[in-house]
Amino acid sequence: MSRVVKKPETDPRGLKSGEPGAKFDAGKVRPSLILNAMPLAILAVSEVGTYGANKYSENGWKDVDNGIARYTDAMDRHRIKEGLEVFDEDSNLRHAAQVAWNALARLELMLREQAANTI
Repeated sequence: MSRVVKKPETDPRGLKSGEPGAKFDAGKVRPSLILNAMPLAILAVSEVGTYGANKYSENGWKDVDNGIARYTDAMDRHRIKEGLEVFDEDSNLRHAAQVAWNALARLELMLREQAANTI
């Protein structure tokens, strides 16, 4: 999915395969930079996902027709409303969290579409 050029895997300390303590993770993506550093934001976005699963269906967003355009519109609506109020009147969740959830949903759909077209 990613367009990053793959480099040979290396140990950040220069250890070779078979040496005790070798771990070939130099230059790899570090999810902890998001997961550990932004727990409040991740929780807020997770609350939006839970609200949506309860209101509609669990993971049903993946099957919404013309999803990229519709989640872009939803993201934009929440972004506009965020300029007027902090919390969404329907869900009582932050508009900023709704913006982030919709941005993630549309990105996921874009990446899935790209991956499907490269197979």
